[in-house]
Amino acid sequence: MPIAAMFLELRIQHAQSLKDRRQVVRSLKEKLSHGFNISIAEMDETPTWQSATLGITAISASRDYLSGLMQQLESAAVRLAEGLGAEVTVSWDFLESDSAS
Repeated sequence: MPIAAMFLELRIQHAQSLKDRRQVVRSLKEKLSHGFNISIAEMDETPTWQSATLGITAISASRDYLSGLMQQLESAAVRLAEGLGAEVTVSWDFLESDSAS
């Protein structure tokens, strides 16, 4: 069964405190998780207030469905991050391929 994983590298230039950073990260996580059937979590404790990494996973019996989902998710993440004043770099791939067992 295929599993898709996406990583969002955020740059939050306007963040002047940990509170500013958390507000952007929390808002992005909530909006993406409510709009898509995914799991999402902050991946690391970054040493600066201006950056964060989010990890997203999804699983499905259909690789085509996951591919479409990841493309939609990428577009939504970029749009939402820009609306929150953040720049985002997105990368995603399949962790497990469709193969007969």
